[in-house]
Amino acid sequence: MIVSVASGKGGTGKTTVTASLAVSWSRPVMAVDLDVEEPNLHLFLKPEVTDTEVVTIEVPEVDESKCTYCRKCAELCQFKAIAVMGKAIMTFPEMCHGCGGCMAICPEGAIGVGMRELGVMERGVVRGTLPCLTGRLRVGEAMSPPLMRYVRSCMRAESAAKSMDVLVDAPPGVSCPAMSAVADSDVIVLVTEPTPFGFHDFKLAWEAFSPYEKPIAVVINRAGLGDHRVYEFCAVQNLPILAEIPYRRDIAEHYSKGFILAELDADLGELFSKLGRDLRQLAKEVRHA
Repeated sequence: MIVSVASGKGGTGKTTVTASLAVSWSRPVMAVDLDVEEPNLHLFLKPEVTDTEVVTIEVPEVDESKCTYCRKCAELCQFKAIAVMGKAIMTFPEMCHGCGGCMAICPEGAIGVGMRELGVMERGVVRGTLPCLTGRLRVGEAMSPPLMRYVRSCMRAESAAKSMDVLVDAPPGVSCPAMSAVADSDVIVLVTEPTPFGFHDFKLAWEAFSPYEKPIAVVINRAGLGDHRVYEFCAVQNLPILAEIPYRRDIAEHYSKGFILAELDADLGELFSKLGRDLRQLAKEVRHA
């Protein structure tokens, strides 16, 4: 079972919820940070990193002694990562998506395989038992989905081998990385807050993720702040609100020190334990529907 924790915007408490679920989960579970542009799940879980793997993408390397400048590669590339101008050929590795089309179409075999570093994937262990994967994009790199795909492939293989559930901390918003992060999910958790900005971006996220036809559950952070539009929208769309995190100063202080919210007091511990149970039940109901 894969649960992705997402949000319409940053700062709603997505990572806070993921970390608390990870330490409250009653089954073996793996925590995965797919917010590769700015991973911060490790700030709460504090994993002991056991392995760091450099992740690369294939890019074209041209042997100009073989090139006839036929332009077939440039015409094929939809991302303009390769260009032919007269008797000159240029590649732009930072624009290449690594599809390999230019290498396959070249009639002269003039295009070989080069490698460009995207970032790293860190493997770690939390408190000796909870495995954790973290994708970390190279500084200055603009293309996160290929790194995310690699982390997701490792996540699927390693969790299946150990019969583990997976909790994914997804990127915020509704951009390409966020859509990629939730693609494998059995359940999507949308974390929001009852404020005008929170409600606006929550609706955008719901509209973006709904076409996946996966069950969506809602967690409301800072409950008691703002208005009731989020609640009214969830009622109309039949979205279950599985947890409400109260708007309290001690919660903000606990979070700001890098502590896990589920461990602040017994009530919050039970809140996240129940949230985990409800999410597993929701996934079970969908599988048996």
